Amino acid sequence: MALRRILALGGILVALLAFALPATGVRAADKLKVVATVSMIGDVLTAISGDRAEVTTLMGEGVDPHLYRQTQSDIAAMVRADAVFWNGLYLEAQLEEFLEKLAKRKPVFAIGEAVPEDLRISSITYSDRYDPHIWMTPELWRHAVKAARDALIELDPEGADTYTANTEIYLDNMDTLAAFARDSLATVPEDKRVLVTAHDAFGYFGRTYGFDVIGIQGLSTESEAGLQRVDEIVSLIVDRDIQAIFVETSVPERNVRALIEGAAARGHTVVVGGQLFSDAMGSAGTYTGTYIGMIDSNVTVITNALGGTAPVAGLNGKLVGS
Repeated sequence: MALRRILALGGILVALLAFALPATGVRAADKLKVVATVSMIGDVLTAISGDRAEVTTLMGEGVDPHLYRQTQSDIAAMVRADAVFWNGLYLEAQLEEFLEKLAKRKPVFAIGEAVPEDLRISSITYSDRYDPHIWMTPELWRHAVKAARDALIELDPEGADTYTANTEIYLDNMDTLAAFARDSLATVPEDKRVLVTAHDAFGYFGRTYGFDVIGIQGLSTESEAGLQRVDEIVSLIVDRDIQAIFVETSVPERNVRALIEGAAARGHTVVVGGQLFSDAMGSAGTYTGTYIGMIDSNVTVITNALGGTAPVAGLNGKLVGS
């Protein structure tokens, strides 16, 4: 059945490519049509393109990009688009081969790879790969935002002024967010700066804000957490007297619950400190369904759960009820 599905998708791809738009150039009469793989990129493109582009995002709330496989409708959307934007750095692992082939036919931009190599964290799990979760700190995500701006200008030179102006507004908001994150997280007592999460998506966060980060699974959720790994983290929780650990919106909670039960068996109480956004944002149309809201929520939840002080409603007073 799996082989039959692959062959079917391959046939659809061939058929769609036969009728695809040329690899270069944009239809002047229409809005620019672009596809983003993940919601963080979709938010960037929507914000900085204004009314000059129609943005389609493949993966929405709660979707794990490490495991996501393209559907027939995804293939159609990407083939018919003027350009496709993805993170790269092996985030969209199951889409990588398809996107590399598509790049021979039309513009495909891996904007996460705009982060300089000396600022990337090497992957322990995969040789010659990097941690793809660069959006976890505004300081790094700036590189991707600027890359998106430059790509849109390349595709639509007449919109350069719009893209440039909107990008400056977006970056200003990110600067405000970055300052809020640093100030809030600095209130967490140093001995409490241990972040235990479902998978290792917070490495850049930890490096930037001075937290020890423990992911039950590796950089990719493809890697399963064995009993030995769970037992090691339970020991760490007990030894370091960690009071709160965190679930993620795009990763099942079972491993986190196993830690809670394991700690309880050793006479130690640890609770879920809150839900974090890692590989996907919140619901479309909500504050946490934006990049600013996503990171604001993470910072606020982590700060307050680990003994620091941050406004419960977050940077912009929009978290309650979002």
